[in-house]
Amino acid sequence: MTLSQQRRPVSYKRRFLAALAAGAWLVTAASGATAQTSAKQGSKPVLAAPQAVPGFWDPRRRPDRPDLSRIAVIRFLTETDYPPFNFTGPDGNPAGFNIDLARALCEEIKVTCTIQMRRFETLLDALSSNRGDAIIASMAVTPPLRSRVDFSDPYYRAPARFVSRRDAVMTEIRPEYLEGKKIGVIAGTAHEAYLKAMFTDAELHSYPNDDASRLALRRGEVDLIFGDAISLAFWINGTDSADCCAFSGGPFVESRYFGEGIGIAVRKGNDLLRQALNWALFRVWEKGAYTDLWLRYFSVSPF
Repeated sequence: MTLSQQRRPVSYKRRFLAALAAGAWLVTAASGATAQTSAKQGSKPVLAAPQAVPGFWDPRRRPDRPDLSRIAVIRFLTETDYPPFNFTGPDGNPAGFNIDLARALCEEIKVTCTIQMRRFETLLDALSSNRGDAIIASMAVTPPLRSRVDFSDPYYRAPARFVSRRDAVMTEIRPEYLEGKKIGVIAGTAHEAYLKAMFTDAELHSYPNDDASRLALRRGEVDLIFGDAISLAFWINGTDSADCCAFSGGPFVESRYFGEGIGIAVRKGNDLLRQALNWALFRVWEKGAYTDLWLRYFSVSPF
């Protein structure tokens, strides 16, 4: 696995930039309700639940506050071009979900922080050569990377989800519900492997890329598609989907197929900084700042 593959591939850059230009990515905590219909039960449209915000922290397991006085500065490293997580803002400064989260952590720890943008493939070398203290760049936690760096607790995950046309939304999805259904998926991905292992009675249709599978869904050639929920959330909410489709069922997060999550990387053995980041992440979540940040960037929740 190459370094570029350590980050979850999300193919929505063009769609996000279009939304950014239109100001459509800024949302409030109460997202607009949408009509959904259960294909299985043929029910009338119902109002969707409020925006779902993931939580990765257990309130019963509060991390201990480390000696923050021993931390004078945190030099964050991030990448240059991975919206909405990292990108260059209109004023030329770093912007994005990861950037705002880093700033919130700095405020919680009450320490001076800097944020340096670099190409993704150079981040690990920059960290190991002491040109930065922590990488916050949507870096997936994997066993190969664990041998090179230490990670904070996960602060988000990239779940998998099903998408159907809006007139055939299913509130719940189980393997037996999709018997004989045509499901589109990208060939050679973990999503395809998961379907082959768990949805054995469905009819799989493999496609070379996202655009091909999504077009098949819009045309009615497949009943559902299955893939990266973050990418799909931006497609659903963007102009390319022509408001055709919506999520069906909930998220799938099995780590064997979809990874352990996304963490902040620090140098091996830097336990003080790792513990400080874990403490600050919990505090940001506990105070509701993480929820506010999530809702700012995800008008259609991947969860």
